[in-house]
Amino acid sequence: MLRLEGGSKKSIILLHEIYGLNDHIRQYAEHFFRTGYDILCPNFIHKEKAFTYDDEQAAYTHFINQIGFDQASEEISSLIKQESVHYEEIHVVGFSIGATVAWLCSRMKEVTTVSGVYGSRIRDALNIEPACPVLLVYGEEEKSFDVKKLAASLTAENIFVHIVEGCHGFADPYGPAYHEQSYKTTLSLIHSFIQREKKVITYDDFQID
Repeated sequence: MLRLEGGSKKSIILLHEIYGLNDHIRQYAEHFFRTGYDILCPNFIHKEKAFTYDDEQAAYTHFINQIGFDQASEEISSLIKQESVHYEEIHVVGFSIGATVAWLCSRMKEVTTVSGVYGSRIRDALNIEPACPVLLVYGEEEKSFDVKKLAASLTAENIFVHIVEGCHGFADPYGPAYHEQSYKTTLSLIHSFIQREKKVITYDDFQID
């Protein structure tokens, strides 16, 4: 697990994609840490070395055959309960499979907010009733499902769905599908959401590079 701790009473549990703890997730960890949160990045694929983007199929096969969403969500749920005694707020932010795992954990009373970015398998768990506010961000060009149809099916008052330009992976600056403007929009949405601001915080408000 990657942990960045600065004595904050607010934490973000950051959940990676199928590749594991790669440069993409480490960049987000550093970013959120510098904005005032303790960061916990569990390695729920249990691989010391992250898969490369060229190994996407091998990464997917490993997750589905060796881990699965049930095991991953149980592991993260246990982590949330363990850490809840140390923090006043626990925000869960996930990407792709990490977003789906975050969605599965949104039923927990210990979770303050959930933010999920292109969590495609959420469509297989629409029976979930979140106990906290949930932000879901999707690219409009998903190949495996209809994004607008999924958004229309998520009608609970505490679920907020945003659709941006780009395809799956748009928020990964290191990946082949990176879309700069949608990345910036997504970061702005997540910051505004977890800080529960009435206005949207712009990328320039918190840019640290």
